[in-house]
Amino acid sequence: MSEKSSRRRFLLGVAGAAAGAAATAASATIDGSAADAADAATKQPAAFSFHGTHQAGVLAPVRRSTALLALDVTAQGVDGLKALLQTITERLRFLTAGGTPQELGITAAPSDSGVLGPEVVAGGLTATLAVGASLFDERFGLASVKPAKLRTMEDFPNDDLDRSICDGDLLLQFEADDNDVVVHAVREVLRATRAGMQLRWRQDGFASPPRPSGTPRNLMGFKDGTANPDRTDAKLMDQLVWVHGGARGEPAWAAGGSYLAVRKIRMLVEFWDRVGIEEQQQMFGRYKGNGAPLTGSAEHDDPHYERDPNGDSIPLSAHIRVANPRTPGTEDQRMLRRAFNYDGGVDANGNLDQGLVFTAFNQDLERQFVTVQKRLIDEPLVDYISPVGGGYFFAVPGAKNSSDWLGKGLFA
Repeated sequence: MSEKSSRRRFLLGVAGAAAGAAATAASATIDGSAADAADAATKQPAAFSFHGTHQAGVLAPVRRSTALLALDVTAQGVDGLKALLQTITERLRFLTAGGTPQELGITAAPSDSGVLGPEVVAGGLTATLAVGASLFDERFGLASVKPAKLRTMEDFPNDDLDRSICDGDLLLQFEADDNDVVVHAVREVLRATRAGMQLRWRQDGFASPPRPSGTPRNLMGFKDGTANPDRTDAKLMDQLVWVHGGARGEPAWAAGGSYLAVRKIRMLVEFWDRVGIEEQQQMFGRYKGNGAPLTGSAEHDDPHYERDPNGDSIPLSAHIRVANPRTPGTEDQRMLRRAFNYDGGVDANGNLDQGLVFTAFNQDLERQFVTVQKRLIDEPLVDYISPVGGGYFFAVPGAKNSSDWLGKGLFA
């Protein structure tokens, strides 16, 4: 089958790109650094520009709702994979801008589910496409362009991974201000690509609002992500997040992409809730109320480990101290976290299934996530958490303009 005819098969019944282009012109587009302020001032959904060197979802402010979809590609051959990636791109280009779905006539199935009504709102939607190590097997002949550090996620000590909710050829992460916008995007992308990919696993999540202020809390009640690097610092992001083509053996097409580590971490909340507050704080190294380090008084105070060399105030085994020792030698091991809570109901034993959807972007998977994860082996928190799923992926560079598509560099 030719590339053109294969692509037509995928696009059958899909809203035209013209609607997306018109919506882009009509929507209020803002960059990630201004998103929070603009939303607060206007109370209107923001639209993030789809085009750029990088995918917008990496650095945009964390939205309130997310869904991660891991997918297995069923498209046949290189032409089929190209058509699939082009279709995904066209759908995301329209959905992130918003607009009026195409009318296909009264005898045809509607081009949109109608979940958002007759007009698709942007709703602050971002969608990040990443590729997994399995995409580079023998099916598509892409082994020579595989990102240098991309591989199947290993089992670390203290993990309890369920491989049915790990890995995948592709990963799509949707984020939006409202859950119905995420649900709508999931439906529309899956409907348009049914012939080319199959859902492997899905994980939904939510970001709590700051209570009472500062960084949002996880479901253990502690602020989560206080020491995250500043996403608005372009120089820092260039050092910690973005891959440089040709560096450390990376293929040229990977420039502007980023390694994505995903971990579904179940929290054993029934046990945690019976632990004394002092012990909880010692395990984290922070005060539960305001998030300050145990050596400080405000959330963003420097913990000054050099003044506490024996761990008298912040134990040497405390999570914040092990994860980020704040030494010159560990500065380039930091990663950009985008963490979400999840509530999965109850398990077969009647226990609450709650926890953290941990996602982190890295320039170098080994130097950053893997190194930090190895330091965290056997930390005190492992008695109360259980990593059960996730994987390693590579977020591809952005689509630079309306004629570009996500993943195009794979085939250059």
